[in-house]
Amino acid sequence: MPPALSPSRAADFKQCPLKYRFRTIDRLYEAPSPAAARGTLVHAALETLFDLPATERTPEAAVAMLPQRWAELVEERPELAPMLTDRELDESTWFADAEDLVRRWFTLEDPTRLEPSDRELLVEVDVDGLTLRGIIDRLDIAPTGEVRVVDYKTGRSPSERFESSALFQMKFYGLVLWRLTGRVPDLLQLVYLKDSQVVRYVPDEDDLRALERNVHAVWAAIERATETGDWRPRTSRLCDWCDFKPLCPAWGGTPPPLPDRGEQARAADPAVSGSALPGDD
Repeated sequence: MPPALSPSRAADFKQCPLKYRFRTIDRLYEAPSPAAARGTLVHAALETLFDLPATERTPEAAVAMLPQRWAELVEERPELAPMLTDRELDESTWFADAEDLVRRWFTLEDPTRLEPSDRELLVEVDVDGLTLRGIIDRLDIAPTGEVRVVDYKTGRSPSERFESSALFQMKFYGLVLWRLTGRVPDLLQLVYLKDSQVVRYVPDEDDLRALERNVHAVWAAIERATETGDWRPRTSRLCDWCDFKPLCPAWGGTPPPLPDRGEQARAADPAVSGSALPGDD
C-alpha cells in the first residue's frame, strides 16, 4: 500500500480496523448524514466569511452566506441534493440549526480581529517514508510569529475521558507543521460550536515525537493487516452510529470479498478534503 496517512484514516484504524478497510480498501459508499452535511455547510460559511473586510464580518453576513454556500456544495457533491427530502427532515429547521451554530461561533471568537494566514490549508510531509497529510480549517500567524492551529467542530465537546482522542487530529497537524517548518505550533485550538466550548492545547517536541511514533505504529499495523488480510472489527458504543454495521461479522453481517492484493496495493489513503462529511479531515 502506498505509505500515506491522514488523521481521519489513522483514527479509523485505531477505532476499528474493519472500518478502515471498508472506507479505504473497499471504499464503500456512506450516505452523508444531515448532521455531517450541516457541519460541512457551517465550515464553508466560516471559511468564506474571511473574504469580507474585517468590519463586515458580522453574524448576519455569515448567516446570509448559508443558502449560496449550500447551493455550491450541492453542485460539487450531487449526492447531497436528495439528502434532506430522502430523510424526511424539515429543511427550515435544518437551516435554522446551521444558523444557530454560525451565530454561536461569534460568541467564541471575534473575526474582526482575526486575519488568518490560511484557511482550508492542505498540509503534507514525508516522515521517514510515510506521507502525512490533512487539511487545517484555519491557521493564524501573529505579527510576532506565534502560530495557532484552529479546527471547528459542530458537535459537542468531548468528556475528559475522550479528550485525548479529540486532540489526536490536532497533534497530527502540529506534527506535520513542525516537520514542514521546523517550528512547533504555539497553540492547538478546537472550537466546539454545539456547546460553546473551546479546547486549547500547547504542544511541545516531546508530545509530537510521541505522536510520530504512534502514527508509525498505526501504519505498521495497517501493513500487517494488508499482508494477513486480518481486518478484524473492534466493537464499541460507536458501532451504533456506524453505517457499516450491517456488514460487520461482530453484528451478524458478512463483509464483501476482500479485493485482490493488487487492488489493495493501489488503495491509498483517499485524498482528504476540508469538509465534515464521513471520513474527511
